[in-house]
Amino acid sequence: MKILMTLSNPFVHDQRVYLEAQALQASGHDVIVLGWDRSGSYAAEEQINGIRVHRIHNNCLMRLAWRKPFQLFLFWQIAHRWALGQAFDAVHCHDLDTLLIGVKLKKQRSIKLVYDAHEIYTALIQRDLTRIFSGFYHRLEKQAASKVDHLILAEDTYETYFRELGYTQFTTVLNTKPLVSSAYHAPQNQVFTLIYTGTLSRSRFLTELVEVVRSLESVKLVIAGMGSLYKALAAKCASVPQIDFLGTIPKEDVIKMTQRADAAVCMIDPADTNNRIASANKQFEAMVAGRPIIATKGTRSGEITEIEQCGLIIDFTKEALKQAIVTLRDNPALREKLGRNALRAALNKYNWAVDAKKLIKVYAE
Repeated sequence: MKILMTLSNPFVHDQRVYLEAQALQASGHDVIVLGWDRSGSYAAEEQINGIRVHRIHNNCLMRLAWRKPFQLFLFWQIAHRWALGQAFDAVHCHDLDTLLIGVKLKKQRSIKLVYDAHEIYTALIQRDLTRIFSGFYHRLEKQAASKVDHLILAEDTYETYFRELGYTQFTTVLNTKPLVSSAYHAPQNQVFTLIYTGTLSRSRFLTELVEVVRSLESVKLVIAGMGSLYKALAAKCASVPQIDFLGTIPKEDVIKMTQRADAAVCMIDPADTNNRIASANKQFEAMVAGRPIIATKGTRSGEITEIEQCGLIIDFTKEALKQAIVTLRDNPALREKLGRNALRAALNKYNWAVDAKKLIKVYAE
């Protein structure tokens, strides 16, 4: 089967999309990824491990439409027009902001439409100025229920929301990671080392994390990622000797770096709807690396951490974070116990081999 995947990023750091495309390609399907490179930083055409990638760059009109929602409307038109010139049997839309492309293509062609919901998108856009378009997106998502052949959910907890919209055919494919080892390997750090890799935004408690680490002795912190807080965080970390700010790193280095740390940090704001109901990439990276995680109470990540006993679950405060870091720093035996539990959870349930089979089954049927 020929599958067209659509997404609104340049397909550089999106590990979920890469793993799904790779799994489908390995199972005999032909996958084309259609992405959006707003900055024009990457090639318009590229092959990534056998996956064909086509990127749309912003044209003059899109650059004039400086607000992202207006640029997005133009992206839909260009993406749809490009897709009409391609041959494929199914369109796999990653997130609600590319679903309209798939709906239009299905209406014009006899193809299957798969909608991959990475999060509750209407809740996601409540975070910024695009919230004024929330009603539009909600109507689009509801109207598309009768046209989508199968819904892929990134979390079981999304099911209630989508059932209420009228979706009936769905499969959960978590953001789990490939296993790297079946045996636990203890870190070899002389100084207790924490790691955070991922989105650099205020909702991840990163400024507070830097301030807490600055106040502690015998603690090192490694931060890597990209996002709106990049410049401010880089400047703040520059004055703290025990913090290594690495900026953007290759996605294939994330697990290896997590293995070299003593513990991972996953402080996310429980006031945010998606944080409350969605598991985090950090969770599954720490699990396959066999490392304990510091997670927030009132979040899906905190819930999984508590069930699997693979880390510390704390309040979303600097004082609670400081105490958790001190607890792990001063108790190597606890770190190993929690790390072993994390790896056991990955081996038994939370790994990409399990979730890839679910995705492949959807297409086989």
